[in-house]
Amino acid sequence: MRSSLLCSIAILVSTLANAQAANYPNGSTVADFTVTDTHGQVHNLNAYGAQGKYVLLDFFFYNCGPCQSHAPYYSELYQTYGCNGGDLICIEIDNGTDTDVLTEAFSEDFAPGFSHPPAVGTGGGGDLTNTFGVTAFPTFCLISPARVMINQDIWPVSNMGTFVAAFPAGSDITPQACAVGITETGAPVFSNVFPNPTSGGITFDLGSTGNARLSVEVIDLVGHQVMRMDLGRTSSSASTRTLDLGSLSDGQYLLQLWNDGVRGEARRVTVAH
Repeated sequence: MRSSLLCSIAILVSTLANAQAANYPNGSTVADFTVTDTHGQVHNLNAYGAQGKYVLLDFFFYNCGPCQSHAPYYSELYQTYGCNGGDLICIEIDNGTDTDVLTEAFSEDFAPGFSHPPAVGTGGGGDLTNTFGVTAFPTFCLISPARVMINQDIWPVSNMGTFVAAFPAGSDITPQACAVGITETGAPVFSNVFPNPTSGGITFDLGSTGNARLSVEVIDLVGHQVMRMDLGRTSSSASTRTLDLGSLSDGQYLLQLWNDGVRGEARRVTVAH
């Protein structure tokens, strides 16, 4: 069963429903859309189609229990099929009820151990949810390179294999390894953040970052920057940095990496003195 958002109030109910992307039945043409994820990366359906890529969308919101339980299957798919560097593009679409901090934290909190797909919050998540006519969550939709809706509602999902079984015959969607370090867009990533929770000091490994000028900011859960640190220009070898969070109040924060103005990976950390 999936959670539904009723009217304009936050009442969660369970439902079994068909045709979750109600505005796009199977076989229909999906209108082009452009959204921006929490890292600032733009995603355009036409552009992905021109590259011959399939797009699998996950409509969710943070406090949706079924969304949380299915997050590992979707993140495993994203990681297994190349972290959007291969034939399949995976994008999480928040329904518009969450801040970008919670949108970003969703996969990290509920799919630990996997790479995390890009997530769209205030960069168009709510509008796209309405455009697709999604009212039950999670809803998983698979779109072909020709912008044809292949499956408007992949459900029920019992493991990653459910998504794979939805790939159309002849699609040749192939598993491949994820790239690490700095992505093609120049977005840096963490290789490790510890200890977490922390009473103050936090250490993070950056892996091989190339000749990048990095910085990290600390953001609270309402989206306010509470700290920033310039990491300087890094070399191509792995590097480690430390940050003192001891002055912050107990609670959860987001560590956000930047590379010369390009938003990178974010990691959620807990401060507990």
